[in-house]
Amino acid sequence: MRIGIGYDSHRLVEGRKLILGGVDIPFEKGLLGHSDGDVLCHAIIDAIIGSMGEGDIGRHFPDTDNRWKDASSIMLLKHVVDLAKSKGFEIEWIDSIVITEKPKLAPHIDAIKDAISKAGISPLILNIKAKTNEGMGFIGHGEGIAAQAVCLLKEIRS
Repeated sequence: MRIGIGYDSHRLVEGRKLILGGVDIPFEKGLLGHSDGDVLCHAIIDAIIGSMGEGDIGRHFPDTDNRWKDASSIMLLKHVVDLAKSKGFEIEWIDSIVITEKPKLAPHIDAIKDAISKAGISPLILNIKAKTNEGMGFIGHGEGIAAQAVCLLKEIRS
């Protein structure tokens, strides 16, 4: 068994869609990023990459590479899930948390799980929590959103 942790945060800005876990969440601002800025997918990607001992998301999808400009983070997540399988790993469990004051995410959790399942992660092995930052810091002031994830991998014996 291997475990990895992932983290991501992005600034909220006008003129972008808010994409979380591959779902377009209705909100007046979106996350600034080289790809679609999906902090939840990015944290999960980082956790999977970390549990494989393969560095971090920036190593695999650098923001200096135009191939990833405005890319769907679900597509990036699918690439990393496929990479894990090709290296002989199976995802056992992912626990994640999105930290934001607004919007409220509870009504969107099932849709997010469904979207993430398209990347090859069953909703049965994915937990998503939504929390606020109690008005503190850049998250509490509505300047950005952050996410964390933990991934447990199992080596598949052939």
